[in-house]
Amino acid sequence: MISLHHVPRRLDHRLLTSQWYNLEKHVIIDGEQKKETKFSSRIHLRICLEGGYHVLDESTHYSSDLRPTAKPLWKPSIGMLELGILTAQGLLPMKTKDGRGTTDAYCVAKYGQKWVRTRTIIDSFTPKWNEQYTWEVYDPCTVVTIGVFDNCHLNGGEKVNGARDTRIGRVRIRLSTLETDRVYTHSYPLIVLTPGGVKKMGEVQLAVRFTCSSLLNMMHLYTQPLLPKMHYVHPLSVMQVDNLRRQATNIVSTRLGRAEPPLRKEIVEYMLDVDSHMWSMRKSKANFFRIMSVLSPLVAVTKWFDQICRWRNPLTTILIHVLFMILVLYPELILPTVFLYLFLIGVWYYRWRLRQPPHMDTRLSHAETAHPDELDEEFDTFPTSRPPDVVRMRYDRLRSVAGRIQTVVGDLATQGERLQSLLSWRDPRATALFVVFCFVAAIVLYVTPFRVVVFLAGLYMLRHPRFRHKMPSVPLNFFRRLPARTDSML
Repeated sequence: MISLHHVPRRLDHRLLTSQWYNLEKHVIIDGEQKKETKFSSRIHLRICLEGGYHVLDESTHYSSDLRPTAKPLWKPSIGMLELGILTAQGLLPMKTKDGRGTTDAYCVAKYGQKWVRTRTIIDSFTPKWNEQYTWEVYDPCTVVTIGVFDNCHLNGGEKVNGARDTRIGRVRIRLSTLETDRVYTHSYPLIVLTPGGVKKMGEVQLAVRFTCSSLLNMMHLYTQPLLPKMHYVHPLSVMQVDNLRRQATNIVSTRLGRAEPPLRKEIVEYMLDVDSHMWSMRKSKANFFRIMSVLSPLVAVTKWFDQICRWRNPLTTILIHVLFMILVLYPELILPTVFLYLFLIGVWYYRWRLRQPPHMDTRLSHAETAHPDELDEEFDTFPTSRPPDVVRMRYDRLRSVAGRIQTVVGDLATQGERLQSLLSWRDPRATALFVVFCFVAAIVLYVTPFRVVVFLAGLYMLRHPRFRHKMPSVPLNFFRRLPARTDSML
């Protein structure tokens, strides 16, 4: 048995000295555990308390604290976060008392290691808290979470078996989306996803201000890694991160459960988004369309370039020819032109910047179009509590979705393996052709000025449609004929 008071603390990646420990035998005599001092053996251990890691207790997407565990490694704060929890409007009745609907609402806010809770406003659909809290800010790329709940433990409510404080809604605000020294007073919708669908539970009015003590220090943080150094020198595995998060959540839940008034386990788990990793058809569709939204500008640029190559608008194509020739003749203008173009895009989009911090988006989350069975599956327990026929239907549906994902991933892997097979001699004739082509291309590019090669390649890509064929090009035909490792799969 080793007392943690005597265990050294490690702040960096340097190894601490190891020690020999006696193995002691513990025996029970007359119902009491006693230790025999008789020597039996020794064990050589290197044991320490790691202080260089940050143990996440919340979702990585909504982290509010990224500092290492050991306080000596903390850097000075870069500002202050002030949060005013003002009022709520239009709250729905959450329970019935004396034959009428009522709500006893309170707020919980979490940022970093500091949790705060407002007083409970009894029997009011428009509670007014008017409470203000402050936090020190160490990184602007963090999120403060505010949740509104109904207190089910008043007037003997805690005697009811299984009484749980009901979720009314949650708001997340990322500090990096706030302008410094500006007071944001805004009403945020409280949206909750229930087995019956998405529901607006009311609105909460918050006042938020992020003040910065040193603009230079805050700008410098944007060049620093998010996590402490130990996460990159000796990174933790995904399993270790998940296990540590589960342990940290339990510790935080136990500690806050002993507070006065207590924050119960269901509140802590909701604020920390414990079930964010669970399967959800709705989230899968939302993430898919998020990817499509990210790729849509690339698709739009590709279609626009294809229209230019096909001379759909001759004037635009001619202008692109002129720009292309200028860049070929003066290649030193390529990078300045690219960065100037990005600068102009950024200035152009400044007009449409967000005036208020973003809030929950039901359309982005696909909460409005979710099927009732998908919602029931999302709110199912783990392991499942549904009948076997429902589980079988959902399993078959999951297999169908996973099959489509499997096909897409397989297609991507096939394209990558075809690239590898260019030089792997898996197809001797194809590799021989590619090697000969590379040798000839090396000689041609050596004797031909690079500017001329780029000029001819650009003119070939921008050639008129009368010089184009509907059949695939020779390089594309060659690439599609290359072998992949799919032939070796069962």
